Amino acid sequence: MTPQTNPVFDIIVIGGGVVGCAIMRRFSLAGAKTLLLEQGDDILSGASKANSAILHTGFDAPPNSVELSCMQAGYAEYLDIHQQLNLPLLKTGALVVAWDQEQLSQLNGIIAKARENGIKDVELMSRQALRAAEPNLSETALAAVSVPREFVMDPWSSPLAYLRQAVAAGAEYRFNTEVQSGEFDGKNWQLTTPQKIYSSRIVVNCSGNQGDIVQAICTKPEFEIHPRKGQFLVYDKSAASLINAIILPVPTPTTKGVVLTKTIFGNLLLGPTAEEQKDRTKAAVDHDMLQGLVDTGTRMLPDLPQHLVTASYAGLRPATQFKDYQIKPEPDKNWIGVNGIRSTGLTAALGIASYVEQLCTEHFCQFGPAKTPHFVQMPMLAQHKQRSFEKGDNTEIVCHCENVTRCDIERALTGDIPAQSLGGLRRRTRVMMGRCNGFYCSAKVAALTKGKISPELAGEN
Repeated sequence: MTPQTNPVFDIIVIGGGVVGCAIMRRFSLAGAKTLLLEQGDDILSGASKANSAILHTGFDAPPNSVELSCMQAGYAEYLDIHQQLNLPLLKTGALVVAWDQEQLSQLNGIIAKARENGIKDVELMSRQALRAAEPNLSETALAAVSVPREFVMDPWSSPLAYLRQAVAAGAEYRFNTEVQSGEFDGKNWQLTTPQKIYSSRIVVNCSGNQGDIVQAICTKPEFEIHPRKGQFLVYDKSAASLINAIILPVPTPTTKGVVLTKTIFGNLLLGPTAEEQKDRTKAAVDHDMLQGLVDTGTRMLPDLPQHLVTASYAGLRPATQFKDYQIKPEPDKNWIGVNGIRSTGLTAALGIASYVEQLCTEHFCQFGPAKTPHFVQMPMLAQHKQRSFEKGDNTEIVCHCENVTRCDIERALTGDIPAQSLGGLRRRTRVMMGRCNGFYCSAKVAALTKGKISPELAGEN
């Protein structure tokens, strides 16, 4: 059977991670006819679903890099729009803690780099001041660099808000739609998927861990994706009181290291690890690595073993052999590759979208007329903000660990971008993500979602 062909779009974005969603938002609001093609069953099905959920200032990014400029632009735009979208922030600040003499000797260099990057309010914190600010840290902590304008954010509602804004501006999306090949006729791209052939004037590749494979549809990639697995532990909400700020390690050339941070959902997060692997899709947790995480966390926070681990997860970051993002237009092919976007992509996404629009204007065309943004109102998932169960939505609580109501679930199943899998439902509501991991509510959730999402509840990402 010959695949059917759609009308020609202005922009097709391949990949529904946070960066792809932000780019969809940017071009749709600019007046372009846009389409998102995502091979998974929801947005955030790949690298974007697992990260530390920190809004970074860029204090430790490579100076004069594309990454730094995109992070700072994304940071500023997020602060500008998050309240209009009902997206929460938790201002904790961050502390880069030195645990030995070698790390201590690097703190002044971290301060100098931060100030070179335009982050002027960082300062050295003495051991005494550190102990006063974070009394539960191990006494082996020697000093720290204070970075006061780092935030904890909601890593799942933000990209969904971007795509919802795009859809409100006329954008379209297709899940479970893998781009298998493509042909460029000098004017338009014809992208082949199992369902149809989709046509577009311009293609933007945001396919994460598949980035170099998809890039090869257009040209021989100048980079290679080397998936880097990060494993995390989520501690019970009682553990969140052990720290006040985000506790960052002194970074190494290959990783930012293991972080201790509150989550926007009220838990304590420990991780990630940094493990190179060849497989681009499997992100399995490993007992020995997780035990190593526990040991690392306990060395930093001695009271941590008194609190329960409620969940573990792993994600793959699309690292390349280069330190900087690999964002490059192919002027003769109407293609822009957006690759090598690692853990800072959550912060940088809006800035990357602006940069990609700039590249499109310089090399291809400018769209218009611009559309007035519709500021969709996202459900509030933050632990420190008032949620629907507290307001009273006249429905019962289904998930008591996370206080998710039946109305929360029904809204996620019937919205403008409804959840089509359990993972999508969980990321939209927090259901089954608490201490019991769905033991008490899974039957009720199965009944509410019957015929609306994938039937299997077990083993979902």
